[in-house]
Amino acid sequence: MVMRVRGERWTYEEALAWLRQWMEAGLTVVGIDEAGRGPLAGPVVAAAVLLPPHLLFVDPPLFHDSKRLNHEEREQLFRLLKHSGALFAIGKASPAEIDRLNIRRATALAMRRALKNLTKRYPSLRVDMVLVDGDSLGDLDVPCRFIVGGDATCPLISAASIVAKVVRDRLMVAYDKRYPHYGFAQHKGYPTSQHLEALRRFGPSPIHRRSFEPVRSLEHPASP
Repeated sequence: MVMRVRGERWTYEEALAWLRQWMEAGLTVVGIDEAGRGPLAGPVVAAAVLLPPHLLFVDPPLFHDSKRLNHEEREQLFRLLKHSGALFAIGKASPAEIDRLNIRRATALAMRRALKNLTKRYPSLRVDMVLVDGDSLGDLDVPCRFIVGGDATCPLISAASIVAKVVRDRLMVAYDKRYPHYGFAQHKGYPTSQHLEALRRFGPSPIHRRSFEPVRSLEHPASP
């Protein structure tokens, strides 16, 4: 099977047609998405998800882009995934890894870790292909197709986006208790006015990304 390296664009109907075709051919297809590429602090989190047919092909679809759902809707769907036969695992790349690799390569690392954790968690699982939201991130060690806007059109990727978002939000709430000055529980590390003011007042925390602006400038201010 040829790995496509450039992002495609699918409609919802095209996604379902491809998924049915692959399932009828006996292939196991996993959806992958991430949360946390844009924040100034915290890890980037990727999720790998395999949905059973009764969740994948339900009409109307159960899963949508996590950014279009509110907190309670995401939590409710996350609970559904945990208790309805879905298989999933997460992978993370730390702020230090993001600084060392850059966010693009760190995101790919988190995705590879999510896949590895999925097969470790379910040893009998054989992954034949992965569907990834967005443009190409390079080799993920498994044949893959990158779908631009896939979190809105492909149920597998939509489910992965929900898992990644819920897990990362919970991590940032936990970090808020460790570093209470920054408001991580509210903004999850994104550059809100509250977050930027806390950065100027207290400086970067241990979970801030030193390669991101304005964190880099605040940690190493220019000489007068």
